[in-house]
Amino acid sequence: MERKVRKWVMGSILLVLVSIVVSLLALSLGPARIPFSNILRPQGVENIILFKIRLPRIILGFMVGGALAVAGVIFQGMFRNPLVEPYTLGVSGGAALGVSLSVIAGFPILPLAGFLGALGAISLVYFIARRPGYLRISMLLLTGVMVSFIASAIILLIMSLSQEHQLHGILFWIMGSLEESNLPLIKLASLIILVGIAISLFYGRDLNVLSLGEEEALHLGINIERTKRILFILGSLLAGVAVSVSGIIGFVGLLVPHFMRLFLGPDHRILLPTSCLAGGIFLIASDTLARTIISPLELPVGVITGILGGSLFIYFLTKRTIRLGR
Repeated sequence: MERKVRKWVMGSILLVLVSIVVSLLALSLGPARIPFSNILRPQGVENIILFKIRLPRIILGFMVGGALAVAGVIFQGMFRNPLVEPYTLGVSGGAALGVSLSVIAGFPILPLAGFLGALGAISLVYFIARRPGYLRISMLLLTGVMVSFIASAIILLIMSLSQEHQLHGILFWIMGSLEESNLPLIKLASLIILVGIAISLFYGRDLNVLSLGEEEALHLGINIERTKRILFILGSLLAGVAVSVSGIIGFVGLLVPHFMRLFLGPDHRILLPTSCLAGGIFLIASDTLARTIISPLELPVGVITGILGGSLFIYFLTKRTIRLGR
């Protein structure tokens, strides 16, 4: 037990240090390079670049990455399946559909449209899967997948009927970006995400027990149905807020919890906070790469997380399979 706690502490400290280093690199790198020595004492244009452009992106990246990773941990623990991610339950499809409809209608507040779309999708999934007195996990998963497919089909229909400038707006949002410059919106989203993550930390033990199976959890005194409802709402809220302000950024909610589980074990009491840190690190690093790889042009961060996340996932999965001799 002592060895496990020491491993947890060392892993957490390492993630904090890495997050500081990655944040400093994100502040320094870009089309306009800013030396590390000038970060603490910026002058003129550097002050605007650091505090009006890059720092809000870092804060947003850390919040969105942390929210998606924690939502991934919650859903993977709840469904007892390491391949489930926040978008599996229709959050991304609903948000994208909401944004697509708002672009066609000329509604200017895309984050609100995305959040309402995500809220509508998860509400539909919840009420279809819900039965008097209990929530069917298998039905929840299947319904979420079907809602995602239906939303994707409607989005394709909308895109086929859209004008060129409308099509560009929909595609750019779907590919994901941390370019949101509305500081009050970033503050509001960050506050909601922080509260959601803080609440999730109190459910680490419940997720541990649920991973043993519902029957075992019932014998250990867990109110299964109430816990499932709370976890579903909590994970959906985190994913919905993240998607509404950043668009669809894939692989964070799938990749990060999986790797944290490999390195630090399956205990959700440490998996939740460390996945939050690692998710923020991964998204900030991906965004920095997206801003610099073809500078002065910028790639959508969702493209980087998809390519990088998918490649890393396949690599580690292959290495693990070889090590197990399968």
